[in-house]
Amino acid sequence: MDNQLEARFFIRSDLREDTFIVPLPQTWWSRPYEYAWCAQFVREQEVVLDAACGISHPFKFYLGSCNLSEVHACDWDERIASKEAIFADAVHDFGEEAAHRLFQHTDWSKLQLAQASITSLPYEDNYFDTVFCISVLEHLSEQDQLAALQQFHRVLKPEGRLVLTFDYPMVDLDLLYNYATNAGFICPASFTGNLPPDALRSEIWGTLYCFRALLQKGS
Repeated sequence: MDNQLEARFFIRSDLREDTFIVPLPQTWWSRPYEYAWCAQFVREQEVVLDAACGISHPFKFYLGSCNLSEVHACDWDERIASKEAIFADAVHDFGEEAAHRLFQHTDWSKLQLAQASITSLPYEDNYFDTVFCISVLEHLSEQDQLAALQQFHRVLKPEGRLVLTFDYPMVDLDLLYNYATNAGFICPASFTGNLPPDALRSEIWGTLYCFRALLQKGS
């Protein structure tokens, strides 16, 4: 896992997966990189959470196909509690054939879905080995970003991992780093906020870059 622990901007030469169970829409400009990076932190027999997982988004389905002890996924959208609504959203985003592929790919007996906000998670303290939170924090206020990080810290086991990605500049890097350390997280490798010339970039909704950070709960 050479250099994969470093918190930094994604760059264009990073590993990417344009098909993650299903072909990803081109407008999901950062997801091929985010999913490829996050998947490297899946460990067999762990208890994991895909936090604010989205409705059609396939990372939770990927987790449901892995050899994990428990897979949880939550989202604030009430559709997450309905397989029919999830399927309809997947048809809208990927097409009917791909939606069937998503459903066939996962072990539904293992995937536990819940409607919940990441600022108030309905899980016990010290429960998860790993929490994944992919492109979510940019949609939250600064106050809710802090609340979410505090919740992630609470539900993670000692030395548990938070695998985090988000859009920049919609998230302030210095503020996020301060929030994370104040919540009790440490960075197991360097945290580099310098924007490299080959940083992954999108102009679809204004100029955006994508940042990744692996954070660890103290023992």
